[in-house]
Amino acid sequence: QVQVVESGGGLVQAGASLRLSCAASGRTFSSYAMGWFRLAPGKEREFVVGISRSGGSTYYTDSVKGRFIISRDNAKNTVYLQMNSLKPEDTAVYYCAARQTVMLATVPKDYDYWGQGTQVTVSS
Repeated sequence: QVQVVESGGGLVQAGASLRLSCAASGRTFSSYAMGWFRLAPGKEREFVVGISRSGGSTYYTDSVKGRFIISRDNAKNTVYLQMNSLKPEDTAVYYCAARQTVMLATVPKDYDYWGQGTQVTVSS
């Protein structure tokens, strides 16, 4: 079992950057593929980006390609989401999720463990 805790959210202006972190407990972090999802008011939970357990494979939703970068440091049990050129439509609660398998997934139900989320608000 793994527990994940997100941090790094905040209120920024459009065009700014933020880096989210997702710290995971446990000694088997490298066994988990990780994903970031977001939930905006009035919308369903949306896949943002995923990374395989080795970090060798990533997949981004179209709306963040070229702006967001996911990375992981298995030695630090941490996944990062660098968000650049933020837009008001990126405003949401961002969740980190883990699944105990090699490859990432894009569907929430395929993830086993979730954090509490961190709020990102982008003003225009």
